[in-house]
Amino acid sequence: MGETIQSILDDIKPEAVYFAAEAGMRTTIMVVDMTEASEIPAVAEPFFLAFDASIDIKPLMEPEDLTKAGPAIEVAVKKYG
Repeated sequence: MGETIQSILDDIKPEAVYFAAEAGMRTTIMVVDMTEASEIPAVAEPFFLAFDASIDIKPLMEPEDLTKAGPAIEVAVKKYG
């Protein structure tokens, strides 16, 4: 298992990787910089194929991204808030 994980990580080149237990399951938490959603399969498929893994993807923003999103947030607040 260790060689397979290392091979996958070498291909993906995540910014950070953590291993933990979550809800009684072995868990890997990775921070991966993606610019397009089309990059998701390259990250997820190796884990699906090698480990029959379940994957949760959570988009994250840096403060600069949140600042850029400000106008869209304001529009949503005015329309739906």
